[in-house]
Amino acid sequence: MELRHLRYFVAVAEEGHFGRAAGRLNIVQPALSMQIKALETELGGPLFIRTSRRVELTEAGTLLLAQARLTLEQVEHTRLEVERAMRGETGRVRVGFAGNAIFSGKMIADLRRFRQAHPDAEVIIQEIAPQQQVTAILTGRIDIGYTPDNSTTADPQIRVQLAGNWEIMAALCDDHPLAVHPQLTVDMLAGQPLVLYDAHDTHENLYILLAQRLGENFNVAHSSNSTLSVLAIAAAGLGLALIPAPLQQVNIPGLVYRSLNAPELTANLVMVSRVQEPGNAVTAYLAMASLV
Repeated sequence: MELRHLRYFVAVAEEGHFGRAAGRLNIVQPALSMQIKALETELGGPLFIRTSRRVELTEAGTLLLAQARLTLEQVEHTRLEVERAMRGETGRVRVGFAGNAIFSGKMIADLRRFRQAHPDAEVIIQEIAPQQQVTAILTGRIDIGYTPDNSTTADPQIRVQLAGNWEIMAALCDDHPLAVHPQLTVDMLAGQPLVLYDAHDTHENLYILLAQRLGENFNVAHSSNSTLSVLAIAAAGLGLALIPAPLQQVNIPGLVYRSLNAPELTANLVMVSRVQEPGNAVTAYLAMASLV
């Protein structure tokens, strides 16, 4: 039994006439009659009582009509749902974030625009350390990551898009000797216990530039993959944190922010995803995020 046989059968049953049903289906009447006959042969008996003026359903035909309508409705529902999935209107997008993603506003703006355009898609958000996001994407734990660029993103299976770039600022406790200065210089950082994100590893631009400028006076005392941990360490007086400028929005008791006169030192945010993305909802998200 084929779907077209059910469609033909329902049309004849509803029209009560082979000629009108053929017109509704845009086929010739002999072809319709042949298809209905083939369906009756397959099922083993008549579905219609044929008269000179109209056709009426047999008992078996009445039963088939109810079931055929349900089947065709389900098929249409399935077609519409698959089309919506193809357009990315449904499905799931799992987003990992770290570092400056929230405070820069980029990720939140992307999420809100996607939710407005695709309210039926499922969105899952979770915090994941920068060094772990690429692995999480490649193993299927997340689909998209917002992270400071780092050595792990140089993977041929990973697509990297720049999402933002900001100046570096200093975060330090309010009684730190350098807090009296409205602006710091790189030379002032010499010998200071510094606090860096884990993303700023030995291969990352910020780490390399500081090492070149400060030489043996470059002192990384603490590192963390958590924004709040970096700021908490600085607020506790355990080190001077180097942070992206948007983080100065975070108000922590005892912590102050100072600009750093070093335009060559910057912090970025990238959006990472799979080069070959099978999910239509994820593809729709990436396309929308790229427009911002």
